Amino acid sequence: MDAMVRSGSDVTAPPARRWVALVVLALAQLTIALDATVVNVALPSAQAALGFPDVQRHWVITAYTTAFGGMLLLGGRVSDQLGRRRAFLVGLAGFGLASGLGALAPDLAVLAVARGLQGVFAALLAPTVLALLSVSFPDPRGRGRAFAVFGAVAGGGGAIGLVLGGLLAETVGWRGCLFVNVPIVGVTALGARYLPRAGGDTAGRRWDVPGALLVTTALVSVVAACSGAVPTAWAVGLLVVGGVLLAAFVRRESRAPAPLLPLRILADRVLVGACLTVALAVAGLLGAFLVLTYVLQVVLGFSPLDTGLAFLPLSAALFASAQVVGRVMARVAARVLVVPGLLVAAAGMLLLTRLTAQSTFLTDVLPAELLLGLGTGAVFTPVISLATARSPRQDVGVTAAVVSTAQQLGASIGVAVLNAVAAVATAVATTAAGPPTVDALVAGYTTAVGVAAGALVVAAVLAALLITTGRPTASAR
Repeated sequence: MDAMVRSGSDVTAPPARRWVALVVLALAQLTIALDATVVNVALPSAQAALGFPDVQRHWVITAYTTAFGGMLLLGGRVSDQLGRRRAFLVGLAGFGLASGLGALAPDLAVLAVARGLQGVFAALLAPTVLALLSVSFPDPRGRGRAFAVFGAVAGGGGAIGLVLGGLLAETVGWRGCLFVNVPIVGVTALGARYLPRAGGDTAGRRWDVPGALLVTTALVSVVAACSGAVPTAWAVGLLVVGGVLLAAFVRRESRAPAPLLPLRILADRVLVGACLTVALAVAGLLGAFLVLTYVLQVVLGFSPLDTGLAFLPLSAALFASAQVVGRVMARVAARVLVVPGLLVAAAGMLLLTRLTAQSTFLTDVLPAELLLGLGTGAVFTPVISLATARSPRQDVGVTAAVVSTAQQLGASIGVAVLNAVAAVATAVATTAAGPPTVDALVAGYTTAVGVAAGALVVAAVLAALLITTGRPTASAR
């Protein structure tokens, strides 16, 4: 009860302090979002320096997103029980240390381990940030504005990471893309005193570590199967292993005294629809980031910095869209914004399927970027806000973790699948022995973005069928 009283103080903080806390939380979210993409632009440089093949390059990204997604449920529960400000600081510190390790990596193995550790600590940090934001802004008007900022940072941070990654890769080298997290983490930690003083439920602390290991191992198996880096027989075997482990996880959660994922949460059709929508949207968006990075550098001949700058229009469009949506989402049903947004983003993806070796940025890439930004900016803000608003106070952390898990699972599988699709399509289009031609590479890339467009259309259909709530109301929590 005492923890609940302290948690209730979250929403009684002075308005000015809440908005300062929002800045701190947005900076933490920016760190997480940056790390999903900041190494993308530098990936060709890192690949050349460390000498790993194309079929393994996705692990630099998916080691982070898979560990992130697999440990999020445990991170949400630890956040609820440890105390959110304390969990926030622990997550920041671990994230900074893992970033330093990655910056010093001598080979792909160490780099992948460091990226995995970043994902583990991000898994503690992300649900903590969402939970603190959710309880700090319970009224629809303030919540809409706060989540507009948060959604813009969460979505636009990926594009900003591409710009920053290009700048760092071209000036100090690819290792700077990881080391940059260290000072950002330090500055963010200084602002932790402005966060709500929410105590943890320490009386009955039980952390379901076996459950976390089951779901993480399952996700690693599925991502490895989808990567195209293993023979077909092994891929099928890994998918079977992943399915068995996921079934074992569900069985454990149905019987565990303190489950990572209370199965009652999944009885909410709207929450399930929100998670599926987010997963498919992120899969398409991050897959497009990976493909566009190689299109711009390999096909169009952009430098790393130019590549990063080329993503600025997408980031600006996403930010503008999120701000408009944040102002109106308190007055309309979520799917009125989400479904058209997904279809606009899918249209942007379809434009990219028309790329050729003779394409130019202004006529062929820029229009697609603008549609992608405008469309996805209308998706993440209302979906994430809706999902967390439906949770009872005692489940805010774990519900935020479920939503974030959907994001990271979508990112992991989406990037792995689209990378594999691009590699296979390139191989099919290559008619002569030796390195693939530019035309063959473009064929691979355009095939991958076509699959990404399909994922966004499926997400729109699911959102229309499952996200059936009306206009938002004030939180009862």
